[in-house]
Amino acid sequence: MSGRGIAAGLLTALITSACATLPRTPPQVRAQAVAPAVSREVIVKVPIKTACVPRALPAAPKYPDSEAALRDAGGAADRYQLLAAGRILRNRRLAVLERVVEGCR
Repeated sequence: MSGRGIAAGLLTALITSACATLPRTPPQVRAQAVAPAVSREVIVKVPIKTACVPRALPAAPKYPDSEAALRDAGGAADRYQLLAAGRILRNRRLAVLERVVEGCR
């Protein structure tokens, strides 16, 4: 090998080792144009649970045609009157309940 070849090899090794000691900088990233964010206002209607049965709904009445009342009745006419009165009360109660159920649907 000639003197020039050795000098060239040493120079190459020196330059390579010198480059290795330099601090590394991250590669530069080109800034890309970012589209503006699109925001939309969305209104979601959430049903609010409400009581279907009104608080003013009266309790069931005490029906006059209970088994004990019919047993204690004096005769057939008395039992018939108790049954008729019980039916009237049940029909009124059913009408009230039907209005409540219709309001819940």
